[in-house]
Amino acid sequence: MAHRRMTITAISSPLKAPFAISRGTKTHAETVRVVLEEAGKAGRGESVPYGRYGETPQSVIEEIEAARAEVEGGISREALQARMKPGAARCAVDCALWDLEAKLSGQPVWQLAGLPEPKPVETAVTISLGVPEEMAEAARAAPGRLLKLKLGSEGGLARIEAVHGARPDARLIADANEGLSAAELAAISRKAAGLGLVLIEQPFAAGKDEALLKRPGAIAVCADESAHTAGDIQMIARMYDAVNVKLDKAGGLTEALAMARAAKAAGLGVMAGCMVAGSLSMAPAVLLAQLADAADLDGPLWLAEDVEGGLAYTEGFVSPPGARLWG
Repeated sequence: MAHRRMTITAISSPLKAPFAISRGTKTHAETVRVVLEEAGKAGRGESVPYGRYGETPQSVIEEIEAARAEVEGGISREALQARMKPGAARCAVDCALWDLEAKLSGQPVWQLAGLPEPKPVETAVTISLGVPEEMAEAARAAPGRLLKLKLGSEGGLARIEAVHGARPDARLIADANEGLSAAELAAISRKAAGLGLVLIEQPFAAGKDEALLKRPGAIAVCADESAHTAGDIQMIARMYDAVNVKLDKAGGLTEALAMARAAKAAGLGVMAGCMVAGSLSMAPAVLLAQLADAADLDGPLWLAEDVEGGLAYTEGFVSPPGARLWG
């Protein structure tokens, strides 16, 4: 049986500027990193504990520690899916196992996973929640032509109008993070076509999104907080047009790939999404994005300092990771 050595580290990375959504504001990216060493090779994985689901860096570390014996004893990625529940803890271990397998086999993860050879992908660039004038100014400075606007519980239409006025060339995604009212969604939907809006993400709270069965307007709606694993896809397909697949929620690249493929089979659009984190967290998601219709992978752009050998971002596109970084 293979013997591995596992190291777990909590990391707090300062951001360039505060990042605000409807649930609050953060000034640091809090992540948990796992390093697995075996036969002179090392695989790394990193994830973001998601406070929305009660996760903290400490709780994630404790969950990983509880599986230490199995992980160091050589657990496979397949067995890991049953041993650990979906979430940030399993994500960090799963991604480290993918990276370790790539290092030991000499094959890149994209080949091991049966993915197409990765190419640069367009990524949305997030405009943090603020007053309309602040968001318009941020939009003028943002690279690329796909912008993702964070919305609050009210004033969403004014924010979208301000950003569209500042960047009429850009396609816009409105991300409510469960914060919109039915009236606000209706108002936004009626004017969406004239404002460059192509998608609204998670307008209502998870578990309270049945109203989307009779939603107003023709604008596409994407699930985020309502979707976790491939088992959610059939329910999501009843109410949404697309799903945001995030490794941190799904529990790693293994489940995220299954989720994306199930979504495609159900006729849903797929967005490869992220939390605010650096390039090590983002690298597996760039491979997932090869299967997606859209990507929101700008997390490293928010960090004051990224990891060494981080992902390359150019004019709204992110390039695939090199083997030095991950996979």
